[in-house]
Amino acid sequence: MASGRRSARTNGHISTDGSPENEAAPSPQEQAETATPTNVEPSEIKTADDRCPACTPETIAQLDDEVNEQWAMCGACKVWYHWRCAGEGVDLDTIDKWFCKNCLTNDTTGKRAITFRAPARKSDRKRTTKNYANIEAGVNSDPKRFLNMMEGKEIKEDSFRRMEGSQVGMEWAEEDENAMKEPIVIESLEGLGMNMPDENFTVDDVGLLVGEKNPIEVIDVASQTNAPGWTVGQWVEYYNLEPHQRDKIFNVISLEISGTLLADRILPPRLVRELDWVENFWPSTRKGKGHTYPKVQLYCLMGVQGAWTDWHVDFAGSSVYYHIMHGSKVFYFIKPTPANLAAYERWSGTEIQYHTWLGDLVDEVVKVTLTAGNTMIIPTGWIHAVYTPEDTLVFGGNFLHSYNIPTQLKVRDIEIRTQVPKKFRFPMFTKLCWYVGDKYMKDLKNGIIPSSRVLDSLSSLVDFLLSETRVLERGSVQAKKEAKEQIPHDRVKDGPALARELAWRLRHASGNASDDEHTTSTNGVGYKRKRIRSRSDSPPKFRNFRPKGWDKVVETKGELDPRTLHLRRGEEIEKWTEWDNYQESENEPAVEINSRKNVITKVRLKTEGVLERERIERIVEVWTWKD
Repeated sequence: MASGRRSARTNGHISTDGSPENEAAPSPQEQAETATPTNVEPSEIKTADDRCPACTPETIAQLDDEVNEQWAMCGACKVWYHWRCAGEGVDLDTIDKWFCKNCLTNDTTGKRAITFRAPARKSDRKRTTKNYANIEAGVNSDPKRFLNMMEGKEIKEDSFRRMEGSQVGMEWAEEDENAMKEPIVIESLEGLGMNMPDENFTVDDVGLLVGEKNPIEVIDVASQTNAPGWTVGQWVEYYNLEPHQRDKIFNVISLEISGTLLADRILPPRLVRELDWVENFWPSTRKGKGHTYPKVQLYCLMGVQGAWTDWHVDFAGSSVYYHIMHGSKVFYFIKPTPANLAAYERWSGTEIQYHTWLGDLVDEVVKVTLTAGNTMIIPTGWIHAVYTPEDTLVFGGNFLHSYNIPTQLKVRDIEIRTQVPKKFRFPMFTKLCWYVGDKYMKDLKNGIIPSSRVLDSLSSLVDFLLSETRVLERGSVQAKKEAKEQIPHDRVKDGPALARELAWRLRHASGNASDDEHTTSTNGVGYKRKRIRSRSDSPPKFRNFRPKGWDKVVETKGELDPRTLHLRRGEEIEKWTEWDNYQESENEPAVEINSRKNVITKVRLKTEGVLERERIERIVEVWTWKD
């Protein structure tokens, strides 16, 4: 049985003169900036190593009689103190960040202050109701159920791209039309722009930097349900057991570490940070300690040998970066085609998932094996299951982005239809979408046009925000209240106005319509241009938003231009969509062409010193063959 890691502090002991007695590299525990209790076994003779700068003859005498002693490190000078000598009677377990008296007295910034931990909260997680029929049948009691179900199934080896870290950047995302459409594997983190702990980092260090007394969500692998009541320290003890000593197989897949000391050692890949909606669109003044925001960027996953996670899609179809610190993982992937997502929706959350291999309901399953040092980026909506062949430590995170908004929204709709609890959905998803819409609207207003791929994807975001607008205007009282609460009023003063202005500006940026046209979706696939009556000098009316009209519009109609050519009679309509794509021959019948070119020029003053103009040329031709 592994010990509880209550070891004595042997590195970097602080003598009474404040200088380290041992120059060995500090442990993660000694690097912690929070006050960290450590139980120290008593030695037979008290030496200078057992004293602290605040020791007095009285406290030294008391130390001789103590079985265990608590230590705390100053967050500024990094010197260790007996809590008995420096704590002034306060319970160490209530302290979050602590500074010694000297550092508080000499603080010229006024920023140092002793802070306290928030009161421990009892878990409000509901215990899963047991299905005794399934238990009797052995359905939920076999941790190897996943492997047994998979036995003999056709599984293909992957052909996903292996990339160098230096290749995974915005240039790739912008220039490669297949970027972020299939998983990629980066075998080494060099050039990836990602920070991870060194290779000696272990699960023990996770416990020290996250806090052993903090609660942690643990999954019972056999039933794929939560096992309540665990702390980080208990999990570390379990993880350190030999495989044959574990009475059950458990898994940790959702330890979010933002705001902990461990988070300071993790930096997601450069591309992830450049794409991530939370990173780029959620206001920086509303992130960090004391703010509520989507904390999904930094996860620590700890799986033991034999653990597996059943088929799933990450919340809201979010993409994932996934780095193996130690051990290995085996992924099974299903491509998120419309048919496969429909099969997943039928399978998910129903009894058939306990006895049906999802792979039998889809076109194919692809297998990917990752080993220590490998990083994988999983794009939007990919259905996957994961097996752990050996004890494994992983760091990863989730992110939404602008390159596949339609699938992100499609997965969110599946979550709603299958009644996924809100706790397991992407936090504050709708509010984040409003922030994203607000930023793109301002960019378009300032003439900053995103790539064509992002423009196409943004049309789905517009549809979503317009659907929220319809709820605000036509929904029930309760629906209106909930929709209004999702609008971040610090940035978005008028949600409906923003949604409609974004729709208008997006159409013009895409070149799909002029002021007298609007775009309607055709069953979600492509777009149909529809003409509406409108005066060129009077923009169409929008509720909550009225686009600025043109200051001057001049229309010039050209003279009729007749000419005669000798061409074969036009019968293939598709061919004639290519302008000027014809070859004349004297042996062919004569054709009379009457053409006219009309030119519309529009001019307006946008702001002081900024003028915009638009020129539209329309050519109409009538071809008449003569027998």
